[in-house]
Amino acid sequence: MTRFRPIDWLLSGYGLVVAATALVRLPANHSLGWIVAAHLLIPVLALLCASERVGRTGRILRDVYPLVLLVGLYGALDVLAGAGAVTAHDATVQGWEEALFGMQVSRAWWQAMPSAFWSWLLHASYFAYYVIVPAPAVWFAWKGRTDDLRWYVFAVMATFVACYLWFIFFPVAGPYYEFPRPAAWFTDNGPARLVYATLARGSSYGAAFPSSHVAATVAAAAAAWRGNRTLGVLLAIPTMMLTVAVVYCQMHYAVDALAGVAIAGVIVALTARVMTRQSRVPAPARENRPPAEAGGRFALPGE
Repeated sequence: MTRFRPIDWLLSGYGLVVAATALVRLPANHSLGWIVAAHLLIPVLALLCASERVGRTGRILRDVYPLVLLVGLYGALDVLAGAGAVTAHDATVQGWEEALFGMQVSRAWWQAMPSAFWSWLLHASYFAYYVIVPAPAVWFAWKGRTDDLRWYVFAVMATFVACYLWFIFFPVAGPYYEFPRPAAWFTDNGPARLVYATLARGSSYGAAFPSSHVAATVAAAAAAWRGNRTLGVLLAIPTMMLTVAVVYCQMHYAVDALAGVAIAGVIVALTARVMTRQSRVPAPARENRPPAEAGGRFALPGE
């Protein structure tokens, strides 16, 4: 039996939107041909992963395949933006920043409150993104919490999709590209060097507003809290620190971070509605389900 889940519809729709956008931009950027082809394959992959007649390993892959796509989806944004060829809307966002705060917070904050210690700690918090976002998926998969894993995957992927669509149609470069780099002493520490090395290899132009760094970590922490209170608390503190870090370390405008929190809140609320509705859809007959699965949960050895 094949049944599309909400995550399959979400990613298929995103793939078609990006493919159509790349086709429109293709005359000005001939390298977009592979973007079209790759994103048209997403609905095909979703269809292949929608089969209910799979073994235990297949069920795990079916639940986590959206996360595997993330690196490619993010990298495609830079190609869609022509590596800086699109018109960025930083002047507009900087205007919002001035209207709300009376200054460019990301440029002024670290200079007004210089601290080698806070630079070290907050750059480390910024890099914690690469731990915070996947941590709930690893935990829920390890514990066999299938429902919690699916809830997490939908919340996080819907958050990324919302941010990525905004990046495509309203690109904002952000302070990382717009302002001069902070003083040498500010970035002369291990975490800062790691952050800048990572961004130099994998940053996508136009992906600043809203901050997907903030939005995804907030969504991941919320999903973790829903499934396991202890895990949620453990992720809440670094998530709050990361929200501060993206601004203090001059990676995002303050309004980027605020928008990231807002988008995560909306997506988490929508996820609750979508997944509640999904849980009411009749499941395949139990006799057609593998014996390892029962009650929406697969059993791990020793459980």
